[in-house]
Amino acid sequence: MKSFRSEIEDPLVEKDILELEAKIRAYKEGELHEEKFRSLRLARGVYGQRQPGVQMVRIKIPYGKLSAQQLHRIADVADEYSTGRLHITTRQDIQIHYVDLDRTPQLWAELEKDKVTLREACGNAVRNVTASELAGIDPAEPFDVSPYAQALFEYFLRNPVGQELGRKFKVSFSSSESDTGLSYMHDLGFIAKIQNGVSGFKVMIGGGLGSQPRHADVLFDFLESERIIPIMEAVLRVFDRHGERKSRARARMKFLMKDLGLEKFRELLELEENAVPIDTLFIDPNPSNPKEAKKAPAVHLENKILFEEWKSANIIAQKQPGFVAIGIKVFLGDFYTNQARQLADLVETYAAGEMRLTLRQNILIPFVPITSLPFFFNELQRLGLSDIGYNKAIDITACPGTDTCNLGIASSTGIAAELERILRLEYPHYAGNSDVVIKISGCMNACGQHTMAHIGFQGMSIRTPDKRVAPALQVLLGGGNLGNGEGIFADKVCKIPSKRGPQALRLILDDYETNGKGEPYHSYYAEKGQMYFYELLKPLINTDHLTNSDFVDWGADQKYKKAIGIGECAGVVIDLVATLLLECDEKLEESCEALKEEKWAASIYYSYSAMINAAKALLTSEDTSTNTHASIIKDFDIYLTSTQKLQLDTSFEAKVLQLNSNAPTSIFAHSYWVEAKDFISKAKAYRKLELEHA
Repeated sequence: MKSFRSEIEDPLVEKDILELEAKIRAYKEGELHEEKFRSLRLARGVYGQRQPGVQMVRIKIPYGKLSAQQLHRIADVADEYSTGRLHITTRQDIQIHYVDLDRTPQLWAELEKDKVTLREACGNAVRNVTASELAGIDPAEPFDVSPYAQALFEYFLRNPVGQELGRKFKVSFSSSESDTGLSYMHDLGFIAKIQNGVSGFKVMIGGGLGSQPRHADVLFDFLESERIIPIMEAVLRVFDRHGERKSRARARMKFLMKDLGLEKFRELLELEENAVPIDTLFIDPNPSNPKEAKKAPAVHLENKILFEEWKSANIIAQKQPGFVAIGIKVFLGDFYTNQARQLADLVETYAAGEMRLTLRQNILIPFVPITSLPFFFNELQRLGLSDIGYNKAIDITACPGTDTCNLGIASSTGIAAELERILRLEYPHYAGNSDVVIKISGCMNACGQHTMAHIGFQGMSIRTPDKRVAPALQVLLGGGNLGNGEGIFADKVCKIPSKRGPQALRLILDDYETNGKGEPYHSYYAEKGQMYFYELLKPLINTDHLTNSDFVDWGADQKYKKAIGIGECAGVVIDLVATLLLECDEKLEESCEALKEEKWAASIYYSYSAMINAAKALLTSEDTSTNTHASIIKDFDIYLTSTQKLQLDTSFEAKVLQLNSNAPTSIFAHSYWVEAKDFISKAKAYRKLELEHA
């Protein structure tokens, strides 16, 4: 694709895009195995949709911060390559749907004109770094975490340590003890702290949602800010070597922490100290100053009562005098390019030229002069972006579910729309209630974060006594964020037909209003207990007398049919011998390139990956399990080295784990590359003989 060569300034980005184009061609010509291609495109933000022949493209937005210019660029791309709809995710990304695979390289090239990337937005890699939406303006924050989130994003982008993990790896930053970054449910979570005048973080590790949610452990009560990146690299190295790779269901960090325990994990971290190229990394704590806003014109307010309600529900105080932030409630996270462009112009001219995408699928505009609020209210009304209830009970979070996702079991957006309608009409006072959080996911993977909500719904199916299948909802209650790294996961209370979801919500809220006494919902739930709510909802469980409408899901016009595709949210596991040996050559080449660029640590890790892939290939041909890198290293010596099937001058373990006993110097990087090249040559020769005698 020569058309974008002159437009891409960064040679690494150009290489990425050209590689994606070449791999698409190789895949379509039958030269690249489908599983290998899937892994490659996921690492470049290209994700298969439920609908055949089109892709979802995820745009990676570090900690949700977007400039007005970047939003313009994304809107242009969405119009040219997609449908003009932008979807905000619960990880502060933007997704666009129905993209032609052949056009994804050019789409990426267009985005990169304004420094917007797709790299590692999906796949088994370090995903988007998220952060509290109020970072930098929060009156309660000890310091701004934005520079740290940005530095961590930049350090691990394209870093070989976080490229081909067993599963995805998620990181968050919280600006204060309120923990709005939700550290307790992340693989690695950082909460801003100051101790004896030193800036640092409380560090949480091994949290996660999904069908088996796990509360994160405290790795450090306090870690100096210059140590967060070296520690994360060590964590990734341990996860890469010891994390499960065969069973996707057990390959997340939370399972490794559960298996090893915190103290054993700390011991493994210490073993990585020599390999990590830096002990500390200073991060400039001072972000660039926001641009000065133009004075907004005076306007007439047609409905002053509505304006005051909007101010009460959607305006957030800033620590900077004279400024506030405006919260925009984005219905189900979906907005459109015509709105995006006008919003970008509004923010560029009358605010600081930036906005934040939030964890609840909304938009925050910081640095709005208080005197400009009437003007902004009128303009947002005109754009259809002035709904009241930002981050309140009426603001329901929902994943795309069966609309576009392969893994969706039942509708999440359809039921979310109906529940929001009920809240607006029957419980309008919930537009100002922040004590109830409602979240919905279309399957157990919890992209809608239902397992940590006060009131959560999970899409499922249910079988009736006469063997028919209907869409259903698992009702979960009692979750919540307690702050400072503490949280509660919701209990599964019961499963009901989906069309009874509104009745369930009414029963839950009516009971809360009658008996809750103003407590936050998770406190009220804990007081009453799981069985109380089971009995409350029990009348909705029975499926003996379902009507025809119960067999049609929300937002659908045809009878429900349970159809789950191949999940791609964490990539795939590839055990094809030929593909693995081909990857060895690619890794060796990358190692050599890193040597030329004097990136010693990167070169060493590429060489390590090359040797691991070669060992995995030969063990696969021996029909031996290859669950983790650690087991590959151990089993290679058992089945190939000690049996003299492959003759080495030392054990494979001693050879490959030199990276832990040697500092990442030029001398060691070069010698390690030579050893990797020699080992792979022997592995290929062995495989060739094996095939000849098969």
